[in-house]
Amino acid sequence: MVIEFKESAFRHNKSEADIRCAFMNPCYDGPIEDDSGKNNRFIRLGFDTSGNLLEMLYNEYGDRACIFHAMNCRSIFFSLLEV
Repeated sequence: MVIEFKESAFRHNKSEADIRCAFMNPCYDGPIEDDSGKNNRFIRLGFDTSGNLLEMLYNEYGDRACIFHAMNCRSIFFSLLEV
């Protein structure tokens, strides 16, 4: 999978290396379901190079992922990690 980054992915001071590490080693990956009608939005949770849990939002286009948001994972998403 080819990973692309929107400039907004770096808004929370996460490096490309940290985002890439977390994205390539996910603990959770799934669609974002909302009422906006946008069906091509996904959330992925994973650990960066320092062991911090990141939340990443992205769009998928065939074999490409375009990450547009990345930051330390907020507690609202911790329930996604429950088995």
